[in-house]
Amino acid sequence: MEVDEMPERQSSNDAHSESARILLVDDDPGLLRLISLRLESSGYTVDTADSGESAMGRVASQTPDAVVTDLRMEGMDGMALFRQLRERDPTLPVIILTAHGTIPDAVAATREGAFGFLTKPFDSTELLETIAEATGRRRASASRDASWRQGVVTRSHAMETLLSELELVAESDASVLIYGESGSGKEIIARAIHDASPRKDGPFVAINCAAVPAELLESELFGYRKGAFTGADSDRDGLFVQARSGTLLLDEIGDMPAAFQAKLLRALQERRVRPVGATREVDTDVRVISATHRDLEDAIRAGEFREDLFYRLNVVQLDIPPLRDRPEDIVPLAEHFLTDLQKDLPESRRIQGFSREALRALLGHDWPGNVRQLANVVEQARVLCRKGPIPASLVQRALRGDPGGVRPLAEARDAFERDYLARIMRMAGGNVSEAARMAGRNRTEFYRLLKRHELEPADFKD
Repeated sequence: MEVDEMPERQSSNDAHSESARILLVDDDPGLLRLISLRLESSGYTVDTADSGESAMGRVASQTPDAVVTDLRMEGMDGMALFRQLRERDPTLPVIILTAHGTIPDAVAATREGAFGFLTKPFDSTELLETIAEATGRRRASASRDASWRQGVVTRSHAMETLLSELELVAESDASVLIYGESGSGKEIIARAIHDASPRKDGPFVAINCAAVPAELLESELFGYRKGAFTGADSDRDGLFVQARSGTLLLDEIGDMPAAFQAKLLRALQERRVRPVGATREVDTDVRVISATHRDLEDAIRAGEFREDLFYRLNVVQLDIPPLRDRPEDIVPLAEHFLTDLQKDLPESRRIQGFSREALRALLGHDWPGNVRQLANVVEQARVLCRKGPIPASLVQRALRGDPGGVRPLAEARDAFERDYLARIMRMAGGNVSEAARMAGRNRTEFYRLLKRHELEPADFKD
C-alpha cells in the first residue's frame, strides 16, 4: 500500500464509523500499522492480516463490516481473497487497493461485485469516505426487516449464501431463473424474492407451466375477451395483469410448450400482452421469476427451448442445493413441519417432537424428493402417531417404498424385526409373556427388543 500524508481526524466520517469493524490485509507491516492508526483515530475497530490466508482465518472467527485489501500479495492475492470472501458472504463489502499497472484487474473485481477500488498513492480522505459508504450499506442491509425470509427454514451455510444473493437480487427488477430439483422449494425462494423486493406490497402470482394444457396457457397468462371462444362469457384478465405491480412466477418454465415460447418472449420484451380475442394490447408492470428442475441449456441444444427466451429469463440465476447436500437442515425442517401440522390442535392433542431413533432415520435418508418429500413423511408419521414423541417405526413406515434406492442391510433387518415383533404382539393381544413364548425368547430379552423398537405393549391390547 501507499498512502499520502494522513490528515486530521475527519468528523464527517465519525458518525458513520462508530464501532464498525474493518479488516486490513497487506503483506507490508509498516503500511498496515500506518493505515490502522488512521482508521482507529476515526473511530473504527481495526483488525489486520498479513496475507490472504490469514485474512480468511480472521473472517472465520469474526466477520468484519468491510475488508480493505491490497491487490498484489504473495500467496493468495487480493483477487483470490475477494472471490473467497464473496463465496462466503456475498454482502461483505471488499475495497481493493491497487497500483496503476493493475487497474484492469481491479476493474474486473468491481464487475464481479467488489465494492470499489482505490489507486495508489491514494488520498486517505477518499479511503475514509469509501469505507464509510461501504459500512453504511452493510449496516443498512443488516438492519433491514428480515420478515421476507420467514418461510425459509435453514441452518445451512449454502442456503445462507443463497439468501444473501437473493436479498441483493430482490432490490432490482431483473428477471431471475431459479434452478432446483423437484421439491427443493423453488416457489418458497421466489416468494422470498418478492417479499424482499420493493414490490412486496403487490400481488405474488404463481403458475405451473407444466400443469396447464398448451391450448389454455395463452388465455391463462394473457387473459381473454368475451366471445373469444366457447365458454368465454365475460372478459377475464390474465395473470400478467393480475400480478400488476407485483411478481409473476412461471414455475417449471422448462416444460412450457414450444409454440407459446415466442409469444412469451414478445410479452417480456414489449412489456405488453394481447388478451385472446382482443384487438388492442394491455400494458403490464410485473417482475417475472421463472423456475425449473430441467437443464435449459440441454433443452436448447435439443431444440426444445428458445435460446433468446432463456437469456431474457436468465438475467440472474439462483441455484437451490438439494436437501441431501444440506443435511443440517433435515431436523429443523422436520420440527418446523410438525409444529405447523399441530398449530391448530389443542395442547392436549399435540405430540412432542421425534425420538432420537426417528431423527436418525430422517438423517439417514437421501431424500430424492427433497423438502416436499420430508414434509409428506412428517405428516404421515404424525397422523399415525397416538402419542409422542414420534417413533422411528412410523418414520420408517412412511419412508417404505420410497424411490430412494435399495435399503441398507441393517435398516432392512431392523424393519423386519420390528414388523415381526408387532405381528406377534398383536397375536398375543399385548401379553408380553405370551408373545415372548411364541418368539422363543425369555421375557426380559423380549422386553428389551420391544424397547429398542419403541413398541408399547399397551398399544396392542384388545
